[in-house]
Amino acid sequence: MEHGSDRGTERDTPPSHGAGNGAVAEHAPAGRIPLAVVVVDRTGLVSHWSTGARRLFGVPKEEAIGRPAVDLLPVSGVLPEEDEVLSYGAYSAYDGLGPGLESSLDGGLSYPAAGRARLTVPERNRVDVLWWAYPLVGPGEERLLVLAADTAGLRPDEPDGIDGADDDMAFERIAPAFALHTDFPGAEELARRLPEILPSMSVDESARIVAQVLELGYPVLEFSQNDRVPVTPDWGVPRRAERRARRERAAQAAAEGLPIPRELTDEGEDLEYAAVREHLEFLNEVSGRIGTSLDLSQTIIEVSKAVVPRFTDVAGTYLREQVVAGEGFPEGVPDTTTMWHRVAVEHTDEPGRWDDVVPVGEAMPFPAHTPFFQCMTTGEPVLVPRISEEMGHAIASQFEKRDIRPLINNRSMLVVPLKARNVVLGFMILLRHPERAEFNDMDRVTGAELAARAGLVLDNARMYTYQESVAETLQDSMLPHIPPRMAGCDIATRYLPGTLLGRVGGDWFDSVKLPGARTALVVGDVMGHGLNSAAMMGQLRTAVQTMAALDLPPAQLLRNLDDLAQRLGDSYLATCLYAVYDPIASELHIANAGHIPPVLVRAGDGRSELLDLPTGAPIGVGGVPFEAVRVRVEPGDRIVMCTDGLVEVRGEDIGVGLATLSESAAHPAASMDDACDAIIRALNTRGGRKDDVALLMARLNGIDEDDVAEWRFALDPAEVARARAAVRERLHEWGLAKLADNAELMVSELVTNAVRHSHSRPVELRLVRGDTLLCEVDDDDHELPTLLSAGATETLGRGLRVVTTLAREWGTSRTKDGKTVWFELGLPRR
Repeated sequence: MEHGSDRGTERDTPPSHGAGNGAVAEHAPAGRIPLAVVVVDRTGLVSHWSTGARRLFGVPKEEAIGRPAVDLLPVSGVLPEEDEVLSYGAYSAYDGLGPGLESSLDGGLSYPAAGRARLTVPERNRVDVLWWAYPLVGPGEERLLVLAADTAGLRPDEPDGIDGADDDMAFERIAPAFALHTDFPGAEELARRLPEILPSMSVDESARIVAQVLELGYPVLEFSQNDRVPVTPDWGVPRRAERRARRERAAQAAAEGLPIPRELTDEGEDLEYAAVREHLEFLNEVSGRIGTSLDLSQTIIEVSKAVVPRFTDVAGTYLREQVVAGEGFPEGVPDTTTMWHRVAVEHTDEPGRWDDVVPVGEAMPFPAHTPFFQCMTTGEPVLVPRISEEMGHAIASQFEKRDIRPLINNRSMLVVPLKARNVVLGFMILLRHPERAEFNDMDRVTGAELAARAGLVLDNARMYTYQESVAETLQDSMLPHIPPRMAGCDIATRYLPGTLLGRVGGDWFDSVKLPGARTALVVGDVMGHGLNSAAMMGQLRTAVQTMAALDLPPAQLLRNLDDLAQRLGDSYLATCLYAVYDPIASELHIANAGHIPPVLVRAGDGRSELLDLPTGAPIGVGGVPFEAVRVRVEPGDRIVMCTDGLVEVRGEDIGVGLATLSESAAHPAASMDDACDAIIRALNTRGGRKDDVALLMARLNGIDEDDVAEWRFALDPAEVARARAAVRERLHEWGLAKLADNAELMVSELVTNAVRHSHSRPVELRLVRGDTLLCEVDDDDHELPTLLSAGATETLGRGLRVVTTLAREWGTSRTKDGKTVWFELGLPRR
């Protein structure tokens, strides 16, 4: 059997055959013959028509493809309407099948069939044909593989052959047959080269068909039902040395006036075809080996290993600096200032020989006189048959004190651009050893095609890397940077992007500072993935921060968030868990909107539990009430809040993940970060996670009663002095005398404003000692103060200016009874 081109030659030497052939073997016809290869699809139409088929049957490929096979092929008993042969008329047939085999079953071929026919072919008169037919099964469209050969190539040339004096008798004695597992020399080579008879198919398709051919049996020639000779076309591709030798023999014969043998005159055409086929096979093989990953580094390694050693002995890959960094770069042709990173060096030399001279990771520009600059500016391959001493010296001058000449001199070099969409991303330097054949024009074309395919793969990887970087930046910008310590609690967070759905998602966490030294803890999950979900997540997170600053109760906050989501659009759905921690009252106030419940780990006994909360409906459903519950906590307790991507695995009940979450959260850890990592390890090792993960853990330390001081003052300006005195006294008791002057001044300003604007309720003053000194002043006026520009003669507007100057941080917030104005001072170092 032979490749779809059906290139074959007749041989003078007899072929090998099975044992017991006796004297027949001495006169057996050539076993290597041109074959016609035809593939018939499931509708009975020709889907492949090889060059050999055109030569044998006299029908061009353009006319054969798509025509009913019964109109073209003399295959008896294996196709519908086998009696109708429109092009050739009647023919006689013989099925040379083994015992117990039939050529058809219920009108369709179930076993291999073989036969012979005498046809009338245009411009060739009567032609005797031997054929083999293989039924094909499987998912493809192919139904039948047909091989055919002209018996003219089988008859002996000598008169003492098999009835050589009588063509008809020879025709009667020779028949096609199948040799199932026949033991003859070269059988393994025949089996290995079987894919070459097939047309261009995918690897899976060709492997499927070849496996069926091997199982059904090799095609053979059968003589008198006793002797068998394998039909094995000549696959060999002569080397260049052999080609030169044949040309020299042809020239010598011509000089001596002798006739030039046929095999010498045909060799040039055959070798050219074989070389082209070899290069195309190489390109197809490379295409199948690269692009298996969108990871830029992995793609570079695949490209380098694909060309060494089959095409070249050394391959050095250089990429633009911006490509390596995953960034965009300006349009236009590169110049002498463009930096190129050496990202890979693959070679067949001894290990380490190239490492010190041309290390991977080095960045360098290339001057205009080098072939590398010519390649990257023109975008065309540059071929240097041999690197001369002069060129080697010019190239080596770019490597400062490292002498690269021993590595490159006298080698053949091909520089090919890696480009995509007419943009040069980089280039490859290909070198061959001096003893290997030089790169030629065909290699230049092959290298250019190789670089074009590699460049497209690299550009896809570059674009993916760039988009991934943009997505990561977008996600990071939307996620808050939460301080590790808030009033009365420590916080640790983790975010993991979805493993299969990109780096942008709708999961988020947050913490918001509230009046009264309280902290709001939030975890949410927008349904869906991608930029739309991330954009909605950003809107909802901003809304939560804004409403939390208004000190809305958890249930009311979720109610308002649900209304907002419905105004944004019908497709806006999200789950949210909102908890307010009061470290002074040692209490959690929690409301849930369709989210998975949090885990509370008790410090006393290390026990963990899923909090039983009213589930509520997701944000965006509308018309569903939200309920809040209060949970008592103790100092040291930990609350763990996460999105369902951490606990939910496809095909597994979510209860399994929640149980694992509770168990892993209870394990003791040296720090909050270690505790988060332990949870991630316990849950992320289970296969099947595709969703994003947001995790927030807070250790609820509480604030001791001795660290809190509260006063109430009547709406009397004289009370301001009492407030100053109370603050100074308490700060001295706490050992914070250094803060007394500034704190007293700011308290005086805030209490004065509160007394002036309050309506009926007394002014409340609270000091909280923690990581900072927090001071809060409450009154029943709902109008928030604003920072004003005070002129030289104005008496109003200076109070908040003083607070802005002296406080580390300050702010205001509305409460249900009025407002709170607060400021913080950093504690002095001890």
